Amino acid sequence: MDLVSKYGDQLIDAFWMTIKLTALSAVGALILGTIVAAMRVSPVPVARWIGTTYVTIFRNTPLTLIIIFCSFGLFQTMGVSLADQKSSTGLVDNNFRLAVLGLSIYTAAFVCESLRSGINTVDVGQAEAGRSLGLTFSQNLRLIVLPQAFRAVIAPLGSVLIALTKNSTIAAVIGVSEAALLMKEMIENEAAIFVVGGIFALGFICLTLPTGLLFGYLSRRFEVAR
Repeated sequence: MDLVSKYGDQLIDAFWMTIKLTALSAVGALILGTIVAAMRVSPVPVARWIGTTYVTIFRNTPLTLIIIFCSFGLFQTMGVSLADQKSSTGLVDNNFRLAVLGLSIYTAAFVCESLRSGINTVDVGQAEAGRSLGLTFSQNLRLIVLPQAFRAVIAPLGSVLIALTKNSTIAAVIGVSEAALLMKEMIENEAAIFVVGGIFALGFICLTLPTGLLFGYLSRRFEVAR
């Protein structure tokens, strides 16, 4: 309890940073993953090839490598900046946004595969009925297939989000002041490695357990009747 009172404000700030990383990366991954999933089931061979290549590359590349590339490759080597470097918080904001970018790109591959499995559960006759009504591929996907696919994969998407929450700790390698970075500092400063580890383990359980319960409820609530 002494450590909690001593580092109370820093713990709150660190876990709030983790929540922001998770939330923003989840939105980015969901949008990008949906686009890639649409490409993977597209009737256009080039689009299918691009989607398959994306998933193959990023699903099999370590997240640490992607995050480091975003920082050292995009920013330091190529000069791509996502924040105003003249600002007093420019470097901090840039590292945060680069971490969100890396997490979104990586997680989108898993969102895509979850969503593609949901698309495969939609009865082929429904898509054919949409085409018979004159709907284009994009209209058919948007109006008929994707709504049912999302309902079918709520639970798997919840697992992806939980994994994203834990993966956000990788952002510490480029100096984002989230929970893992503070844990490292506390372990270095305090001779209580098990207590510190327990505090952060409990913190992540408090973040991920409600997510699992929520997505479990939504999965049961909106499951597609068979």
